[in-house]
Amino acid sequence: MGEIFYGDDGLICHNMNKKIPQNRFVVDIQENHQPNSDMLLPSAHQLESWASTVFEHENLSEAEITLRLVDEAEMQDLNARYRGKDAPTNVLSFPANVPAEVALELSFLGDIILCVQVINQEAQAQAKPLWSHWAHMVVHGVLHLLGYDHVNEQDAVIMEKKEILILNALGFADPYSDDEE
Repeated sequence: MGEIFYGDDGLICHNMNKKIPQNRFVVDIQENHQPNSDMLLPSAHQLESWASTVFEHENLSEAEITLRLVDEAEMQDLNARYRGKDAPTNVLSFPANVPAEVALELSFLGDIILCVQVINQEAQAQAKPLWSHWAHMVVHGVLHLLGYDHVNEQDAVIMEKKEILILNALGFADPYSDDEE
């Protein structure tokens, strides 16, 4: 009868020796922060789901990224070194610059650095649901890896529209709206 496996939608599928195209997304998660019992963190599954939704929205069939959760000290160091700003920030994205002659199994897009304390503090200060803000930061970071930016007004509008669309698909409200619940 063929091989039985679970499809992306969770339904049982039967492989009758037909090649079934599947999206391949890898999200490597690294943590370098001090655990704090007061601080909630999204699960690995949530982080992977948020990033994968961006890949799917952008019609990628494969991609690999690294999400690194860090403390304020590491984020401040990175922000000072790469952006000339001596303060921690919520998210930094570092697109990969892989030479063409290097063969990779998957397309490596780059690294996203997420500051645990800053993201949690922002969510509280802005009265935003914690997972909504975390999802926004992951989506924002992945879009940067894909070449979107907000340096000028026109680019910012394009990027924000994508963020809103993707976050809505994930069940989250518009992060730029004043009445986010």
